[in-house]
Amino acid sequence: MAVKKGKQYPSEKMEELQGEGPAKKKTSNSVLLGAAFLMATSSIGPGFLTQTTVFTQQLAASFAFVILISLLLDVFAQINVWRIITVSGLRGQEIANKVLPGLGFVLAVFIVIGGLAFNIGNIAGAGLGLNAMLGLKPTTGALISAAFAVFIFLVKEASKVMDKVTQVAGSVMLVLMLYVAFSTSPPVGEALANTVMPAEISVMAIITLVGGTVGGYITFAGGHRLLDAGVKGVESLPEVTKSSVTGIAVTGVMRIALFLAVLGVVSQGLAIDPANPPASVFKLAAGTVGYRMFGVIMWAAAITSVVGAAYTSVSFIRSFHPMIEKYHNWIIILFILISTTTFALVGEPVTVLIFAGALNALILPLALGVMLLAAHRKSIVGDVYKHPLWLTISGAFVVVTMGILGVYTLFEQIPLLF
Repeated sequence: MAVKKGKQYPSEKMEELQGEGPAKKKTSNSVLLGAAFLMATSSIGPGFLTQTTVFTQQLAASFAFVILISLLLDVFAQINVWRIITVSGLRGQEIANKVLPGLGFVLAVFIVIGGLAFNIGNIAGAGLGLNAMLGLKPTTGALISAAFAVFIFLVKEASKVMDKVTQVAGSVMLVLMLYVAFSTSPPVGEALANTVMPAEISVMAIITLVGGTVGGYITFAGGHRLLDAGVKGVESLPEVTKSSVTGIAVTGVMRIALFLAVLGVVSQGLAIDPANPPASVFKLAAGTVGYRMFGVIMWAAAITSVVGAAYTSVSFIRSFHPMIEKYHNWIIILFILISTTTFALVGEPVTVLIFAGALNALILPLALGVMLLAAHRKSIVGDVYKHPLWLTISGAFVVVTMGILGVYTLFEQIPLLF
């Protein structure tokens, strides 16, 4: 028994009062789940919904192979990055600067530019979501969504609110996607067969999906969130691995559910509206109710991506000056306002987004390559930690593969800018 102010408490209760035991475990689980959902929802944005619909329409069941490859590359990239950030106790740009002085600044510039460009698309997606859900004009919906995102970072416990928003929104997306997937009765057997033996392979589909769901800021979203919550050190690796695997699992289920929903519609020979492919799928699957459901999914996907892109992009410049660290929440808000203003004034800048997509694909091999070099430097990860060989090999495979495909895609997209 333990004594406090004349009262006796069981040892378990005393541990809880001191921040140990059950209370600490509950808080830890909340943070881990928040980081997992931040990463997962950041990777499932408006662009992903459209890309998956379009490529499934083109490749049909063969798109299952693309999803499998993207998930494998996702696993290799995410686990490597999360572990190295945790062990070093440093953010991505700080690690890069230790590997090669100045490299962290270069990486931060790429991340921020890519994150800002994609956030314009995320704001646009939020506007379209409220348009489908409530009938609001897209611009009005975008402004309301931006105000909601800004409010999150005005709250005193902004990080905790962000965790809850991503968890709730991610759960709603997951349930609705699974419902639509089952309602379209997709040819699951054909999809399973094409997962390992596809009738058609599209390099462009692979690079686009991986670049949009793992590239840029997304790879670092969960790791940086855990670091900001004080989760670091070799002793935290089991928890971090659990969080990263949870995030990847959620992402995987969402990708598969959306793919099956679209495949079910395509296999029935129904025509998908090219003006708004994902909305068309949900409307064909469940009528007007399905269209409203699409609005909910699109808004949830967009608003969580707005929050994730702003939070993670700004985390890449927080360590560059004490004033940025002190006022980082206000800088996040400024990031959101710039994205919203750009969309409201000039609409969705398609040309910029195309180039940003190609740039995003190049950021992954650069960022992951730096992380792998850091993993084998004792000055960064310490004397105790030994990076698993299988993670080094798998990570190197992602770096080489995405480097080659990223350069190929960049040169394919450059002519579209002129």
